[in-house]
Amino acid sequence: MPERVERHDPDGVDYGWVMQTTFVTTIVAGAPVVALLSLAVPPQETWAARAEFALRVGAAVWLVTNVAVYLYAARFDAHDTSRDASDADDADRDASDQRGNRPDHDSDDDARTGHTADEHSPDSARERA
Repeated sequence: MPERVERHDPDGVDYGWVMQTTFVTTIVAGAPVVALLSLAVPPQETWAARAEFALRVGAAVWLVTNVAVYLYAARFDAHDTSRDASDADDADRDASDQRGNRPDHDSDDDARTGHTADEHSPDSARERA
């Protein structure tokens, strides 16, 4: 059975992130823009005219927001490609740690502390005593 993939690493721009960010930004920034612009135009007589105005302005705000978020994502994706190789190595290392294929790190610890593997063994402790 294949291993379950729990991580998504898109090639290029992450369009899911772009859509989510566009949605939230358009609601947070777009609603005040539509409200402010509605003050600058002559009053609308019917609710249908008001809704049409809100849709037209909201669509323009959404389009500008979407293009801006996409360009932002594309710009930072281009700068992020140099770290892709190191991120892939980290992901491979994390995956092997989760599967229990972790290499024995005693030699690394010994190199940092200056101790040899023989000093840690129970036989060497008895010999020193």
